[in-house]
Amino acid sequence: MSHDSTAAPEAAARKLSGRRRKEIVAVLLFSGGPIFESSIPLSVFGIDRQDAGVPRYRLLVCAGEEGPLRTTGGLELTAPNGLEAISRAGTVVVPAWRSITSPPPEEALDALRRAHEEGARIVGLCTGAFVLAAAGLLDGRPATTHWMYAPTLAKRYPSVHVDPRELFVDDGDVLTSAGTAAGIDLCLHIVRTDHGNEAAGALARRLVVPPRRSGGQERYLDRSLPEEIGADPLAEVVAWALEHLHEQFDVETLAARAYMSRRTFDRRFRSLTGSAPLQWLITQRVLQAQRLLETSDYSVDEVAGRCGFRSPVALRGHFRRQLGSSPAAYRAAYRARRPQGDKPGDHHDGPHGVPGPSPMAPEHAPVPLQARRTAAASALAPSASLSTEGAKPELYATGRLPGQRSAP
Repeated sequence: MSHDSTAAPEAAARKLSGRRRKEIVAVLLFSGGPIFESSIPLSVFGIDRQDAGVPRYRLLVCAGEEGPLRTTGGLELTAPNGLEAISRAGTVVVPAWRSITSPPPEEALDALRRAHEEGARIVGLCTGAFVLAAAGLLDGRPATTHWMYAPTLAKRYPSVHVDPRELFVDDGDVLTSAGTAAGIDLCLHIVRTDHGNEAAGALARRLVVPPRRSGGQERYLDRSLPEEIGADPLAEVVAWALEHLHEQFDVETLAARAYMSRRTFDRRFRSLTGSAPLQWLITQRVLQAQRLLETSDYSVDEVAGRCGFRSPVALRGHFRRQLGSSPAAYRAAYRARRPQGDKPGDHHDGPHGVPGPSPMAPEHAPVPLQARRTAAASALAPSASLSTEGAKPELYATGRLPGQRSAP
Protein backbone atom coordinates (compact mmCIF):
# COMPACT_ATOMS: atom_id res chain seq x y z
CA MET A 1 0.00 0.00 0.00
CA SER A 2 1.61 3.26 -1.11
CA HIS A 3 1.51 6.76 0.26
CA ASP A 4 -0.88 8.93 -1.74
CA SER A 5 0.51 12.33 -2.63
CA THR A 6 -3.01 13.78 -2.47
CA ALA A 7 -2.82 13.89 1.33
CA ALA A 8 -3.71 17.28 2.74
CA PRO A 9 -0.73 19.58 2.11
CA GLU A 10 -1.71 21.73 5.07
CA ALA A 11 -1.30 18.75 7.43
CA ALA A 12 2.06 17.82 5.89
CA ALA A 13 3.40 21.38 6.35
CA ARG A 14 2.47 21.70 10.03
CA LYS A 15 5.32 22.44 12.42
CA LEU A 16 5.55 21.87 16.15
CA SER A 17 5.53 25.02 18.21
CA GLY A 18 6.67 26.07 21.64
CA ARG A 19 8.01 23.39 23.96
CA ARG A 20 6.65 20.47 21.97
CA ARG A 21 9.11 17.77 20.90
CA LYS A 22 8.57 15.14 18.23
CA GLU A 23 9.92 12.31 20.37
CA ILE A 24 7.53 12.99 23.27
CA VAL A 25 4.31 10.98 23.26
CA ALA A 26 1.51 11.86 25.68
CA VAL A 27 -1.13 9.20 26.42
CA LEU A 28 -4.40 10.61 27.71
CA LEU A 29 -6.23 8.27 30.11
CA PHE A 30 -9.76 8.52 31.46
CA SER A 31 -11.58 6.67 34.22
CA GLY A 32 -13.56 3.73 32.89
CA GLY A 33 -11.26 3.11 29.94
CA PRO A 34 -10.40 -0.55 29.16
CA ILE A 35 -6.96 -1.56 30.33
CA PHE A 36 -5.97 -3.44 27.14
CA GLU A 37 -6.43 -0.47 24.82
CA SER A 38 -4.86 1.84 27.38
CA SER A 39 -1.78 -0.35 27.71
CA ILE A 40 -1.02 -0.52 23.97
CA PRO A 41 0.58 2.93 23.54
CA LEU A 42 2.21 2.59 26.96
CA SER A 43 3.97 -0.57 25.81
CA VAL A 44 4.86 0.68 22.34
CA PHE A 45 6.14 4.13 23.32
CA GLY A 46 7.05 3.70 26.98
CA ILE A 47 9.59 0.85 26.98
CA ASP A 48 13.22 1.36 26.02
CA ARG A 49 14.02 -1.12 23.23
CA GLN A 50 17.08 0.59 21.79
CA ASP A 51 19.02 -2.67 22.18
CA ALA A 52 16.69 -4.13 19.51
CA GLY A 53 17.13 -1.21 17.14
CA VAL A 54 13.95 0.66 18.11
CA PRO A 55 14.51 4.41 18.62
CA ARG A 56 13.35 5.58 22.02
CA TYR A 57 10.31 7.76 22.63
CA ARG A 58 9.68 9.76 25.80
CA LEU A 59 6.32 8.82 27.31
CA LEU A 60 4.09 11.09 29.36
CA VAL A 61 1.03 9.42 30.89
CA CYS A 62 -1.60 12.07 31.53
CA ALA A 63 -4.91 11.97 33.38
CA GLY A 64 -7.75 13.45 31.35
CA GLU A 65 -9.76 14.05 34.54
CA GLU A 66 -9.42 13.89 38.31
CA GLY A 67 -8.22 10.51 39.60
CA PRO A 68 -7.93 7.85 40.65
CA LEU A 69 -8.77 6.37 37.26
CA ARG A 70 -10.72 3.12 37.44
CA THR A 71 -10.24 0.54 34.72
CA THR A 72 -10.95 -3.10 33.86
CA GLY A 73 -11.42 -5.45 36.82
CA GLY A 74 -11.83 -2.64 39.33
CA LEU A 75 -8.17 -1.60 39.14
CA GLU A 76 -7.32 1.98 40.05
CA LEU A 77 -4.61 3.93 38.26
CA THR A 78 -2.85 7.13 39.22
CA ALA A 79 -1.36 9.00 36.26
CA PRO A 80 1.92 10.84 37.01
CA ASN A 81 0.88 13.85 34.91
CA GLY A 82 -2.15 16.03 34.34
CA LEU A 83 -3.41 17.78 31.23
CA GLU A 84 -0.70 20.43 31.47
CA ALA A 85 1.94 17.88 30.41
CA ILE A 86 0.33 17.53 26.99
CA SER A 87 1.86 20.92 26.10
CA ARG A 88 5.26 19.21 25.66
CA ALA A 89 4.12 16.36 23.38
CA GLY A 90 4.57 16.08 19.65
CA THR A 91 2.10 13.17 19.60
CA VAL A 92 -1.01 12.83 21.78
CA VAL A 93 -2.77 9.45 21.96
CA VAL A 94 -6.30 8.86 23.25
CA PRO A 95 -6.41 5.05 23.58
CA ALA A 96 -10.11 4.71 24.47
CA TRP A 97 -13.15 6.49 25.85
CA ARG A 98 -15.35 4.93 28.50
CA SER A 99 -18.73 5.47 26.84
CA ILE A 100 -19.79 6.41 23.32
CA THR A 101 -22.95 7.99 24.77
CA SER A 102 -21.36 10.43 27.23
CA PRO A 103 -19.41 13.61 26.38
CA PRO A 104 -15.70 13.80 27.28
CA PRO A 105 -14.55 16.46 29.78
CA GLU A 106 -14.34 19.89 28.16
CA GLU A 107 -10.91 20.53 29.70
CA ALA A 108 -9.50 17.49 27.89
CA LEU A 109 -11.11 18.56 24.61
CA ASP A 110 -9.58 22.02 24.94
CA ALA A 111 -6.15 20.46 25.55
CA LEU A 112 -6.49 18.33 22.42
CA ARG A 113 -7.60 21.29 20.29
CA ARG A 114 -4.67 23.35 21.56
CA ALA A 115 -2.21 20.53 20.90
CA HIS A 116 -3.49 20.17 17.34
CA GLU A 117 -3.29 23.91 16.73
CA GLU A 118 0.32 23.83 17.87
CA GLY A 119 1.22 21.11 15.37
CA ALA A 120 0.96 17.96 17.48
CA ARG A 121 -0.09 14.68 15.89
CA ILE A 122 -3.37 13.49 17.46
CA VAL A 123 -4.20 9.77 17.61
CA GLY A 124 -7.45 8.06 18.61
CA LEU A 125 -7.47 4.30 19.19
CA CYS A 126 -10.82 2.47 19.04
CA THR A 127 -13.44 4.58 20.88
CA GLY A 128 -10.82 7.29 21.31
CA ALA A 129 -12.14 8.47 17.93
CA PHE A 130 -15.25 9.73 19.74
CA VAL A 131 -13.06 12.04 21.83
CA LEU A 132 -11.34 13.39 18.73
CA ALA A 133 -14.72 13.87 17.04
CA ALA A 134 -16.11 15.69 20.10
CA ALA A 135 -13.12 18.03 19.92
CA GLY A 136 -13.96 18.77 16.28
CA LEU A 137 -10.65 17.32 15.05
CA LEU A 138 -12.31 14.83 12.67
CA ASP A 139 -14.61 17.30 10.91
CA GLY A 140 -14.34 16.81 7.15
CA ARG A 141 -11.79 14.03 7.59
CA PRO A 142 -11.76 10.27 6.98
CA ALA A 143 -11.72 8.23 10.18
CA THR A 144 -12.46 4.79 11.55
CA THR A 145 -13.32 3.14 14.85
CA HIS A 146 -14.44 -0.28 16.04
CA TRP A 147 -16.97 -1.61 13.47
CA MET A 148 -19.61 -1.96 16.20
CA TYR A 149 -19.50 1.77 16.97
CA ALA A 150 -19.02 3.09 13.42
CA PRO A 151 -22.76 3.70 12.75
CA THR A 152 -23.05 5.68 15.98
CA LEU A 153 -19.95 7.75 15.18
CA ALA A 154 -21.29 8.48 11.68
CA LYS A 155 -24.74 9.45 12.95
CA ARG A 156 -23.56 11.59 15.86
CA TYR A 157 -20.87 13.39 13.85
CA PRO A 158 -22.18 13.58 10.26
CA SER A 159 -19.26 15.76 9.10
CA VAL A 160 -16.84 12.88 9.81
CA HIS A 161 -16.24 10.52 6.88
CA VAL A 162 -16.43 7.24 8.78
CA ASP A 163 -15.04 4.19 6.99
CA PRO A 164 -15.76 1.06 9.07
CA ARG A 165 -13.76 -1.17 6.71
CA GLU A 166 -10.34 0.14 7.71
CA LEU A 167 -8.11 -1.07 10.54
CA PHE A 168 -6.64 2.40 10.77
CA VAL A 169 -6.74 5.69 8.91
CA ASP A 170 -3.76 8.05 8.67
CA ASP A 171 -4.92 11.50 7.60
CA GLY A 172 -1.59 13.17 8.24
CA ASP A 173 -1.83 14.96 11.59
CA VAL A 174 -4.91 13.07 12.84
CA LEU A 175 -4.98 9.27 12.96
CA THR A 176 -7.65 6.78 14.10
CA SER A 177 -7.85 3.01 14.47
CA ALA A 178 -10.37 0.23 14.88
CA GLY A 179 -10.69 -1.82 18.07
CA THR A 180 -8.09 -3.34 20.37
CA ALA A 181 -5.45 -5.11 18.24
CA ALA A 182 -5.85 -2.53 15.47
CA GLY A 183 -4.37 -0.06 17.96
CA ILE A 184 -1.15 -2.07 17.73
CA ASP A 185 -1.27 -1.80 13.94
CA LEU A 186 -1.60 1.97 14.12
CA CYS A 187 1.17 2.36 16.72
CA LEU A 188 3.48 0.26 14.54
CA HIS A 189 2.53 2.45 11.60
CA ILE A 190 3.53 5.53 13.61
CA VAL A 191 6.93 4.01 14.42
CA ARG A 192 7.32 3.08 10.73
CA THR A 193 6.43 6.63 9.68
CA ASP A 194 8.88 8.15 12.19
CA HIS A 195 11.81 5.74 11.91
CA GLY A 196 11.33 3.43 8.93
CA ASN A 197 10.49 -0.20 8.21
CA GLU A 198 13.48 -1.65 10.03
CA ALA A 199 12.57 -0.05 13.35
CA ALA A 200 8.91 -1.02 13.01
CA GLY A 201 9.90 -4.58 12.09
CA ALA A 202 12.17 -4.85 15.13
CA LEU A 203 9.39 -3.63 17.39
CA ALA A 204 6.90 -6.05 15.82
CA ARG A 205 9.27 -8.95 16.52
CA ARG A 206 9.51 -7.89 20.16
CA LEU A 207 5.72 -7.72 20.40
CA VAL A 208 5.37 -11.00 18.46
CA VAL A 209 2.89 -9.50 15.98
CA PRO A 210 2.95 -9.08 12.18
CA PRO A 211 4.76 -5.89 11.13
CA ARG A 212 1.99 -5.25 8.60
CA ARG A 213 -1.44 -6.77 8.22
CA SER A 214 -3.44 -6.84 5.01
CA GLY A 215 -7.20 -6.55 4.63
CA GLY A 216 -9.77 -4.70 6.70
CA GLN A 217 -12.34 -5.09 9.48
CA GLU A 218 -14.84 -6.95 7.27
CA ARG A 219 -13.93 -10.44 8.42
CA TYR A 220 -14.42 -9.49 12.06
CA LEU A 221 -17.85 -7.91 11.76
CA ASP A 222 -20.88 -9.10 13.70
CA ARG A 223 -24.50 -8.22 12.88
CA SER A 224 -25.08 -6.30 16.11
CA LEU A 225 -26.06 -2.66 15.67
CA PRO A 226 -27.48 0.20 17.72
CA GLU A 227 -31.18 -0.40 18.34
CA GLU A 228 -32.08 3.04 17.00
CA ILE A 229 -31.41 1.90 13.43
CA GLY A 230 -34.14 -0.74 13.52
CA ALA A 231 -36.83 1.91 13.94
CA ASP A 232 -35.83 3.82 10.82
CA PRO A 233 -38.17 3.58 7.78
CA LEU A 234 -35.15 2.77 5.64
CA ALA A 235 -35.00 -0.60 7.41
CA GLU A 236 -37.91 -1.88 5.30
CA VAL A 237 -36.01 -1.14 2.09
CA VAL A 238 -33.00 -2.96 3.48
CA ALA A 239 -35.20 -5.93 4.42
CA TRP A 240 -36.43 -6.08 0.82
CA ALA A 241 -32.85 -5.99 -0.45
CA LEU A 242 -31.85 -8.89 1.79
CA GLU A 243 -34.77 -10.99 0.58
CA HIS A 244 -33.92 -10.34 -3.07
CA LEU A 245 -30.13 -10.61 -3.11
CA HIS A 246 -30.51 -13.41 -5.67
CA GLU A 247 -31.86 -10.82 -8.11
CA GLN A 248 -29.78 -8.31 -10.06
CA PHE A 249 -30.67 -4.83 -8.81
CA ASP A 250 -28.68 -1.74 -8.00
CA VAL A 251 -28.71 1.18 -5.59
CA GLU A 252 -31.04 3.14 -7.89
CA THR A 253 -33.62 0.39 -7.33
CA LEU A 254 -33.32 0.77 -3.55
CA ALA A 255 -33.56 4.56 -3.78
CA ALA A 256 -36.73 4.25 -5.84
CA ARG A 257 -38.27 1.88 -3.27
CA ALA A 258 -37.46 4.44 -0.57
CA TYR A 259 -39.07 7.20 -2.69
CA MET A 260 -35.83 9.17 -2.62
CA SER A 261 -33.41 10.54 -5.16
CA ARG A 262 -30.16 8.63 -5.42
CA ARG A 263 -28.28 11.50 -3.77
CA THR A 264 -30.70 11.75 -0.85
CA PHE A 265 -30.74 7.97 -0.42
CA ASP A 266 -26.93 7.80 -0.38
CA ARG A 267 -26.73 10.54 2.23
CA ARG A 268 -29.45 9.02 4.42
CA PHE A 269 -28.02 5.52 4.17
CA ARG A 270 -24.52 6.70 5.07
CA SER A 271 -25.81 8.69 8.04
CA LEU A 272 -27.39 5.51 9.44
CA THR A 273 -24.65 3.01 8.73
CA GLY A 274 -21.40 4.85 8.12
CA SER A 275 -21.19 3.01 4.79
CA ALA A 276 -22.07 3.88 1.21
CA PRO A 277 -25.11 1.88 -0.02
CA LEU A 278 -23.18 0.39 -2.96
CA GLN A 279 -20.46 -0.94 -0.67
CA TRP A 280 -23.09 -2.30 1.73
CA LEU A 281 -24.91 -4.08 -1.10
CA ILE A 282 -21.72 -5.63 -2.47
CA THR A 283 -20.72 -6.78 1.01
CA GLN A 284 -24.12 -8.36 1.62
CA ARG A 285 -23.77 -10.29 -1.64
CA VAL A 286 -20.28 -11.43 -0.63
CA LEU A 287 -21.63 -12.47 2.77
CA GLN A 288 -24.31 -14.58 1.14
CA ALA A 289 -21.71 -16.11 -1.18
CA GLN A 290 -19.56 -16.90 1.84
CA ARG A 291 -22.44 -18.73 3.52
CA LEU A 292 -23.26 -20.73 0.40
CA LEU A 293 -19.62 -21.73 -0.01
CA GLU A 294 -19.63 -22.94 3.59
CA THR A 295 -22.96 -24.77 3.56
CA SER A 296 -23.66 -25.99 0.03
CA ASP A 297 -22.11 -27.84 -2.90
CA TYR A 298 -23.06 -25.21 -5.49
CA SER A 299 -20.33 -24.40 -7.98
CA VAL A 300 -18.77 -20.94 -7.85
CA ASP A 301 -20.74 -20.02 -10.98
CA GLU A 302 -23.98 -21.09 -9.31
CA VAL A 303 -23.10 -19.21 -6.13
CA ALA A 304 -22.51 -16.05 -8.17
CA GLY A 305 -25.97 -16.31 -9.72
CA ARG A 306 -27.69 -17.00 -6.39
CA CYS A 307 -26.05 -13.91 -4.87
CA GLY A 308 -27.03 -11.47 -7.60
CA PHE A 309 -23.60 -11.03 -9.18
CA ARG A 310 -23.73 -10.45 -12.92
CA SER A 311 -20.92 -12.95 -13.52
CA PRO A 312 -18.58 -15.31 -11.64
CA VAL A 313 -15.77 -12.89 -12.47
CA ALA A 314 -17.55 -10.14 -10.49
CA LEU A 315 -18.00 -12.48 -7.54
CA ARG A 316 -14.34 -13.50 -7.56
CA GLY A 317 -13.15 -9.90 -7.70
CA HIS A 318 -15.29 -8.63 -4.85
CA PHE A 319 -14.74 -11.78 -2.78
CA ARG A 320 -10.96 -11.46 -3.03
CA ARG A 321 -11.03 -7.75 -2.20
CA GLN A 322 -13.11 -8.31 0.93
CA LEU A 323 -11.67 -11.58 2.25
CA GLY A 324 -8.27 -11.77 0.59
CA SER A 325 -9.02 -15.16 -0.94
CA SER A 326 -10.71 -16.66 -3.97
CA PRO A 327 -14.13 -18.35 -3.43
CA ALA A 328 -12.66 -21.77 -4.24
CA ALA A 329 -9.73 -21.32 -1.84
CA TYR A 330 -12.06 -20.08 0.87
CA ARG A 331 -14.32 -23.13 0.53
CA ALA A 332 -11.36 -25.51 0.60
CA ALA A 333 -9.90 -23.88 3.71
CA TYR A 334 -13.27 -23.84 5.45
CA ARG A 335 -13.90 -27.52 4.78
CA ALA A 336 -10.39 -28.45 5.87
CA ARG A 337 -11.13 -26.99 9.31
CA ARG A 338 -14.74 -28.18 9.66
CA PRO A 339 -15.28 -30.95 12.25
CA GLN A 340 -15.48 -34.43 10.77
CA GLY A 341 -19.01 -35.57 10.05
CA ASP A 342 -20.29 -32.03 9.46
CA LYS A 343 -21.24 -32.08 5.80
CA PRO A 344 -22.60 -29.32 3.59
CA GLY A 345 -25.91 -31.15 3.39
CA ASP A 346 -26.29 -30.86 7.16
CA HIS A 347 -27.12 -27.18 6.61
CA HIS A 348 -30.32 -26.88 4.61
CA ASP A 349 -30.91 -24.18 2.08
CA GLY A 350 -33.79 -21.82 2.68
CA PRO A 351 -35.26 -19.30 0.25
CA HIS A 352 -33.13 -18.70 -2.86
CA GLY A 353 -30.26 -20.86 -1.64
CA VAL A 354 -29.70 -18.98 1.62
CA PRO A 355 -29.00 -21.40 4.49
CA GLY A 356 -32.22 -22.00 6.39
CA PRO A 357 -33.49 -24.05 9.32
CA SER A 358 -35.36 -26.75 7.41
CA PRO A 359 -35.43 -28.36 3.93
CA MET A 360 -39.23 -28.03 4.06
CA ALA A 361 -39.19 -24.22 4.24
CA PRO A 362 -41.35 -22.83 1.41
CA GLU A 363 -39.32 -20.88 -1.10
CA HIS A 364 -41.52 -17.81 -1.04
CA ALA A 365 -42.90 -17.99 2.49
CA PRO A 366 -44.00 -14.57 3.70
CA VAL A 367 -41.82 -12.95 6.35
CA PRO A 368 -43.59 -11.07 9.17
CA LEU A 369 -42.94 -7.33 9.07
CA GLN A 370 -41.42 -7.29 12.55
CA ALA A 371 -39.03 -10.08 11.61
CA ARG A 372 -38.09 -8.23 8.43
CA ARG A 373 -37.40 -5.04 10.37
CA THR A 374 -35.32 -6.94 12.95
CA ALA A 375 -33.28 -8.57 10.20
CA ALA A 376 -32.86 -5.20 8.49
CA ALA A 377 -31.63 -3.62 11.71
CA SER A 378 -28.98 -6.31 11.94
CA ALA A 379 -28.07 -6.05 8.29
CA LEU A 380 -27.66 -2.28 8.30
CA ALA A 381 -24.08 -2.90 9.39
CA PRO A 382 -21.17 -0.90 8.05
CA SER A 383 -20.25 -4.13 6.28
CA ALA A 384 -21.36 -7.73 6.47
CA SER A 385 -20.72 -10.39 9.08
CA LEU A 386 -17.72 -12.04 7.50
CA SER A 387 -16.61 -15.15 9.36
CA THR A 388 -12.93 -15.94 9.81
CA GLU A 389 -13.53 -19.66 9.90
CA GLY A 390 -11.12 -21.21 7.44
CA ALA A 391 -9.42 -17.95 6.56
CA LYS A 392 -5.70 -18.10 5.92
CA PRO A 393 -3.56 -17.01 8.89
CA GLU A 394 -1.69 -14.44 6.80
CA LEU A 395 -4.88 -12.58 5.90
CA TYR A 396 -4.55 -9.62 8.22
CA ALA A 397 -5.02 -5.91 7.64
CA THR A 398 -3.07 -2.70 7.00
CA GLY A 399 -4.82 0.60 7.35
CA ARG A 400 -5.28 3.44 4.95
CA LEU A 401 -2.33 5.76 4.44
CA PRO A 402 -2.63 9.55 4.21
CA GLY A 403 -5.06 10.62 1.50
CA GLN A 404 -5.79 7.08 0.36
CA ARG A 405 -9.38 6.05 -0.38
CA SER A 406 -10.54 2.46 -0.43
CA ALA A 407 -12.06 1.14 -3.66
CA PRO A 408 -15.81 0.35 -3.47
